[in-house]
Amino acid sequence: MTQKAIVLLSGGLDSATTLAIAGAAGFACHCLSVDYGQRHRAELAAAARVAAAQRAAGHRVLKLDLAQFGGSALTDTAIDVPVAGVQPGIPVTYVPARNTIMLSLALAWAEVLDARDIFVGVNAVDYSGYPDCRPAFVAAFETLANLATKAGVEGRKLCVHAPLIDLSKADIVRRGADLGVDYGLTVSCYQADDDGRACGACDSCRLRREGFAAAGLADPTRYR
Repeated sequence: MTQKAIVLLSGGLDSATTLAIAGAAGFACHCLSVDYGQRHRAELAAAARVAAAQRAAGHRVLKLDLAQFGGSALTDTAIDVPVAGVQPGIPVTYVPARNTIMLSLALAWAEVLDARDIFVGVNAVDYSGYPDCRPAFVAAFETLANLATKAGVEGRKLCVHAPLIDLSKADIVRRGADLGVDYGLTVSCYQADDDGRACGACDSCRLRREGFAAAGLADPTRYR
């Protein structure tokens, strides 16, 4: 019987690659996207395209309005998305507790499906400095998952996989290309328009563009 896995799928480059890695490992991938009130909502349509293209076992979009809290340029229209280049420190595009919340939702669905594996596309090399993208966070959440769930208490160990955690953006692009990922379906921009066209100036656009350049591969991103 094929093992089930929950894959957090934003619709961006990293999560699309993570889905391909999980699929190549033989998992039946149930994708979870979260409509959390993000300004770049085109990524949700991208997630649906990616899940369909990679023939995921399932795809659900869960609505959770973090915009009620604000506190991030990705959820609060009063805060500008920075476009001056990647700077030291934690940028205003950090969404408070986002990955903790999303992994918790994935954990809940994993228990219902009797899936013991959760995949998340966090990266701690070419990234914007978010605290919830570090190896220590992933390890701590896996510990929590096994302490806080019926499955964990009964000995059905849950594993949180972060296969991109130590890879450069170029390495991620190469890995995905080797697995046949169509990056033209993805949206990474923090302020993509309704048609998914990228600004080319935000941190996410810069990291993505530099990744394709360093990998020596054509960038299929549609820019405004």
